[in-house]
Amino acid sequence: MSSIQTTLLQNLKTIKNKINLPITTPYKEIVDNIISSATKTTILSTLTSNTITSILSDPSIKTRKCLNLFKIISKNQSLIPFKIEVEHYVTLICRSIKSRKFEDAEKLLTLLTNDPNLKCPFQDFAYLAAKHKLFQSKMLNLMLKVCADCGEFVKGFEVFDYMKCNGVFIDEKTCTVFLIALLRCEELGLGLAFFDKMVEAGTDVSVYSLTVVVDGLCKNGEIKRGRELVEEALCKNIRPNVITFNTLIDACCKRWDFDELVFVLALMEKEGVERNLESYKFLIDGYLSSGRVGDAERMIMEMYDKDLNVEVYLWKSVILKYCKLGKMENAFLVFDKMIERNVVPSAETFRILVSGICGIGEMEAAQELADKLQKKDIELGHDVFDDLIDGCCKKGKFNDAVRLLSSMEGKGLYGDVRLYNMVIVGLCESGRVEEATRLLSIVVKCGVALENFVTLINDPK
Repeated sequence: MSSIQTTLLQNLKTIKNKINLPITTPYKEIVDNIISSATKTTILSTLTSNTITSILSDPSIKTRKCLNLFKIISKNQSLIPFKIEVEHYVTLICRSIKSRKFEDAEKLLTLLTNDPNLKCPFQDFAYLAAKHKLFQSKMLNLMLKVCADCGEFVKGFEVFDYMKCNGVFIDEKTCTVFLIALLRCEELGLGLAFFDKMVEAGTDVSVYSLTVVVDGLCKNGEIKRGRELVEEALCKNIRPNVITFNTLIDACCKRWDFDELVFVLALMEKEGVERNLESYKFLIDGYLSSGRVGDAERMIMEMYDKDLNVEVYLWKSVILKYCKLGKMENAFLVFDKMIERNVVPSAETFRILVSGICGIGEMEAAQELADKLQKKDIELGHDVFDDLIDGCCKKGKFNDAVRLLSSMEGKGLYGDVRLYNMVIVGLCESGRVEEATRLLSIVVKCGVALENFVTLINDPK
């Protein structure tokens, strides 16, 4: 290798080393001294507003250090000879966004919004944000979210209007966050107004935003207005989904507004949106709670036609409602349909049927079914024994009542004072004092005071 080549290589190495050297600026030294120094009072007192702006803009200083510096001067404002300005915030917010530290940017925007010393008009912030074109959209969308979080709804509308008028991209997800905040604060009128603004601005409004507003209307009892909003949205190519319709169905069913439900279901069918499992659950619950058991039963049959999974509790709910209405024939017809479709009844379903038969006073049939269940090791439970014993007492069948009490006690179950009192009184009136006394002693051993009984048993002697 010639001496010229050697010299050239050495020069190249020197240049390369110089390029790789870290750049040191006086601002970087200032930041390092403030962050690391235990006694930073002197340094802080020498800072100026322009120095801070230069430091926060210096690309050689890491964003994390800029954030730490800003935190220090914010906590020690009495030590610095100037006021922190909106420009400082905006500069650091841009740095944070550029470094993808969105959470830090949002925190800074929250501080800016709530800083009592600044009382920053939005126009001042917007003017400074406009200088940072690359980050303007992200900053303003973050500002809209901060307004939602802080309940600054008037400012939020101002932010949105500014973005719309200046052609700044509006993030639909951020708008949805703002909508949710409005409705959570029961600002339904503002929520509707903001949704209209979104549509007018040409924002790509999602079905989620539509459903949020529909839900707010339904919770406020304005179900019809919610359905009308869906119809208006359809005209603007915003398509509702099954969740939107389920929101309306649930509201109609809970309020027993079945007239409006007819319109909702018709619109759902027209738009080709299929009912899902949740739709049917809402419908069945609504029909049962309002006493329209036949409609609830019809929904179960419809679910089978659509191969939807019909859970046992839905069958049980229909049977229970028929039993409470004293329509035992209907209850057993539903039970038969359940068996025909190879649905295994739960123990609770059997217990409901026994109690239902007791309710119409058919005690022989109730006891017969109860005996069959116990032979199949299906436990009757406390409530069913109560119904059986109560029914026997009302029919004057005290032998059966005593037998049931014994069976109940054998399973470690004990009736309440009212139940024992009913049997004891019946036995006394039948002259069966010895049996009545035995039952009374059991109750007393359980810690029940005698004065709780309507009738006291007297010694016949």
